[in-house]
Amino acid sequence: MDKQEIFRKAKDAIVEADEDKALRVVEEAREAGIDLLDLLLSGFGAGNDEIGDRFDKGVLSLPELIYAAEVMKSATGAILEYLDQDGTDSAHGEKKGTVILAAVAGDVHDIGKSIVASTLRTAGFEVIDLGCEVPAEVILEEAKKHNADIIGTSALLTSTMSEQKKLEKLLQERGEKDNFITMVGGAPCTPRWAKRIGADGYSEDAVEAVKVALELIEKKYKSKNKMEE
Repeated sequence: MDKQEIFRKAKDAIVEADEDKALRVVEEAREAGIDLLDLLLSGFGAGNDEIGDRFDKGVLSLPELIYAAEVMKSATGAILEYLDQDGTDSAHGEKKGTVILAAVAGDVHDIGKSIVASTLRTAGFEVIDLGCEVPAEVILEEAKKHNADIIGTSALLTSTMSEQKKLEKLLQERGEKDNFITMVGGAPCTPRWAKRIGADGYSEDAVEAVKVALELIEKKYKSKNKMEE
């Protein structure tokens, strides 16, 4: 079976919310020697995009979206387990930094964030995923507790984007803004939105999230080293 056929099956598994099929695809890809991160982004990720589009168009109900998200989490978990076994996780290389990830309060969408978490881990970051519907106060509390470098928040609904703005305001009010890099993402988010609320970065997808995180971390430590000179 060729690579594109396996990617198509991975996409279908998410669209059909078929967990057994998704896990079988992971095994098939591994046996075929296909890069599992590539499978996650281009195969399962395509399914993620498809159900997101269907939900936005009103073709997919919220319960169906949530069920598909659970299948995505299972597939992601299986892939991460193999990546850990293969020695590609952060524990086997230089740690790039610590990232707190959360879907903001009022947002139950977990799929994209789970993919971002996996790509960041593979790139060498320690990731603490707080899950969905997390209040800004809890996000900040956890960031301080884990001495995080980056706080990444996801908002998939226009009605929950204001929670990202609330977090930025909270960081300012508590004098914590300079202690953390903030990144935002989610379908309704844009670079303009990130700039408007005072976030440090924006990423459209999981691949870009890694790129932006690495750039912001490098910038932070260069600035820190200059201050210490």
